[in-house]
Amino acid sequence: MPILSVRHRTVYRYRRPVAFGEHRIMFRPRDSYDQRLIEATLEISPEPAALRWMFDVFGNCVAVATFDTRAETLTFACGITLDHTPEHAPVFPLAPHATHYPFGYGAEDMPDLARSIERQWPDPRHEVDAWARSFIPADGRIPTQELLADMTRSVRAHFTYLGRPEKGVQDPLTTLRGKRGSCRDFAVLMMEGVRALGMAARFVSGYLYNPRNDRARHVGGGSTHAWLQVYLPGAGWIEFDPTNGIVGNRDLIRVAVTRDPAQAVPLHGSFFGLASDDLGMRVDVDVVELPEDEAKTRGFQGPAPPMAR
Repeated sequence: MPILSVRHRTVYRYRRPVAFGEHRIMFRPRDSYDQRLIEATLEISPEPAALRWMFDVFGNCVAVATFDTRAETLTFACGITLDHTPEHAPVFPLAPHATHYPFGYGAEDMPDLARSIERQWPDPRHEVDAWARSFIPADGRIPTQELLADMTRSVRAHFTYLGRPEKGVQDPLTTLRGKRGSCRDFAVLMMEGVRALGMAARFVSGYLYNPRNDRARHVGGGSTHAWLQVYLPGAGWIEFDPTNGIVGNRDLIRVAVTRDPAQAVPLHGSFFGLASDDLGMRVDVDVVELPEDEAKTRGFQGPAPPMAR
């Protein structure tokens, strides 16, 4: 069980001192059985007038900062240490009726899953539907895990990863037709494909651990990362990263889960000034495994600092 350290720094720069509106910060990982948060710190410069914490509708931890000063730069620096338990060869204990596709969800689950099954993007010619159904054999029946693994690995094999600095997600049809996109574009395409097959899917934002920035192993490091979860009866919400062909949580650090990617923006806020004042932003993310001696020290440090609620 490696102890991972994440350093996430975002810097906004402006042509002249500007005032800042409220900023919502979603950097803190979700504490769970497969990732135990040991320490989390958050430093903001200039120092906010107030910083409060809350849980959003999905249970994600959000910090809300307000400011009463002007500045030419605004910096958010987050430090995270967590105990990560990877599943290198995940085998999902599916409910008997869900071992093969197609399957249905129980009446007790449907009220909570319904919005995660709904399609969110138009597909007038059913192109995403056709892509999703291309993974199903002619007889219409396939092991559920095999179906989802094939879809995940197909994106890695046949699509080209491109880091996009632009905000938002491109239309899944654009991703499918061009066979290229960012991690969030691939996540949304597969979400729509999974939903087209009647399964519940949700968007995940977080971090990717890639030792030595090995592009032969993973792409998408150096910034925040995105993938999806699919709800499978008997196993619950399972991770799938189509950007890297990962099935399960290996090398994935979960921060936020939402129904729609617009609800999982890691950092969102505003400034008061001219549009020309905005000189852009820079994001740096570094994820490393701590040496064993340092990991042991941090692992028994006790609770995190008060600011890292």
